[in-house]
Amino acid sequence: MILFPAIDLKDGACVRLKLGLMEDATVFNLDPGAQAKSFADAGAEWIHVVDLNGAFEGKPVNGAAVDAILNAVSVPVQLGGGIRDMATIESWLGRGIRRVILGTVALKNPQLVKDACKCFPGRVAVGIDAKGGKVAVEGWAETSDLTVLELARKFEDCGVAALIYTDIDRDGVLAGPNVAATAALADAISIPVIASGGVSSLDDLAALKAYPKLEGVISGRAIYDGRIDVAEAIRVLQC
Repeated sequence: MILFPAIDLKDGACVRLKLGLMEDATVFNLDPGAQAKSFADAGAEWIHVVDLNGAFEGKPVNGAAVDAILNAVSVPVQLGGGIRDMATIESWLGRGIRRVILGTVALKNPQLVKDACKCFPGRVAVGIDAKGGKVAVEGWAETSDLTVLELARKFEDCGVAALIYTDIDRDGVLAGPNVAATAALADAISIPVIASGGVSSLDDLAALKAYPKLEGVISGRAIYDGRIDVAEAIRVLQC
């Protein structure tokens, strides 16, 4: 299982939100490139990046910070937030992002996801963020009537590289991941699932590792708070 250390970007800085609220952000590092390098130096195979401003504004905002990350590391970077059209997908992939994550647009324009998968095989992931079991979009500011599984099944057999499932009610509060819901989703679809939200300890990672259909897990606040050491977390997930 792969550990994806998370860098959430707000106004050029590395932050963590609580329950997805932009007004409840804690700044952890003003140098995203240095933060990414520290993760890579600890052995991270991937880095997960979210342009939080972009997610709310519907267009890329933290481009300079993302470029700093790409210049600082050689490990692959996946990026989400504000990616709503093919031109933006092409731009990010051309700048060195290994995999783009489509969230809001996956709900509002699923055909774009399918078209992007055809144009860029293996380089498109779908982010499904859930609040109360329903899909949330626009930087988690809106909740739809569609369930997580209903949306996930729209992308079976179209070449989506991974599905990143975030339980918003667990995100940034160190309450433990929603293992049952994440595992159930992984069992119900053929797309590899990456767990996100609530990871607070090595025990949480071990609980997720018990489900071999999960491809990986994203962790943010627990790493920044010192509850999880990146190198040790990698050892737990790979042993």
